[in-house]
Amino acid sequence: MTGLVTGGAGFIGSHLVEALAARGEKVIILDDLTTGSVENIRPLRSNPHVHCFFDTVMNRRLLAELVDESEIIFHLAAAVGVRRIVESPVRTIEINVKATELVLEAAAKKKKLVFVASTSEVYGKNNKIPFCEGDDILLGPTTKSRWSYAASKALDEFLALAYWKEKKVPVVIARFFNTVGPRQTGRYGMVLPTFVSQALGGAPLTVYGSGKQSRCFGYVGDAVEAMLRLVSTDRAVGEVINIGNDEEITIEELARLVNERTESSSPLHWIPYDQAYEPGFEDMFRRVPSLEKLVRIAGFWPRTSLSSIIDMVAADVQRRRESHSSVRPMIGGDYADTIVA
Repeated sequence: MTGLVTGGAGFIGSHLVEALAARGEKVIILDDLTTGSVENIRPLRSNPHVHCFFDTVMNRRLLAELVDESEIIFHLAAAVGVRRIVESPVRTIEINVKATELVLEAAAKKKKLVFVASTSEVYGKNNKIPFCEGDDILLGPTTKSRWSYAASKALDEFLALAYWKEKKVPVVIARFFNTVGPRQTGRYGMVLPTFVSQALGGAPLTVYGSGKQSRCFGYVGDAVEAMLRLVSTDRAVGEVINIGNDEEITIEELARLVNERTESSSPLHWIPYDQAYEPGFEDMFRRVPSLEKLVRIAGFWPRTSLSSIIDMVAADVQRRRESHSSVRPMIGGDYADTIVA
């Protein structure tokens, strides 16, 4: 099998490429390195089965050529992190919607299977817990740029399902919930690597909002296994499926657990959302996935504990610090899920 991974030099993408290469599959990476990094895939670049193209998905001609060479397309390229989304809403909408349209358009010519990475953000302010794939979407007003990401990813889902229904392009849509693990950085506000970096550096752990908001953090390796299982069964085609972990923890509890696992005595420092992002910033109090559909279709249940994930992230952060001694501790944090381009 030949798989094209858009955003393949990103956090989730690089782990997916690694898993595919380990299977002996041919992998094509397309990434413009806006948020991805060559470091994420450096060990793979000597693999004769891995081919890298550092260009944008918006390059229609190149995309068409790479899709034509592939049997399956994993479309992971997207805007990253709430901070970036709040600051660059135009780019967020353009990248998410236009890139997905181009991928589906290219895949439609020969009915190639497309895996579309979506996000738990599409559930918006829905307070029905756990979130099920058939639940209503409840987003905030258009005057809040924070919701542009959720709206753009929801449109991606509509577009993918329309291609399936109208043009018979096989699609699988996954809504990722707070995927974390080695190689993820806090550069765009991802909370776990931010907390770990702060704890290891002896800096205060910055908790946005009250800290009572809760999330469920899933290991990237589990997410990759779920992805590979989903694309290997026809039962997933035309479906929207949650991928994540249902072990719930508040952000304050997460900060304290990070201190415990890293043996740090860093204090916690609370920062109001208005100071962190923009006046009137809205966040979801809880975000918990229902995994029943994932289990039913893929036969998979995530098995990596949060403590183990924190240990792996801490080891990765420490390794990167030792190899890049000039890297400064990262600050900030947010609690949105991470679809990393």
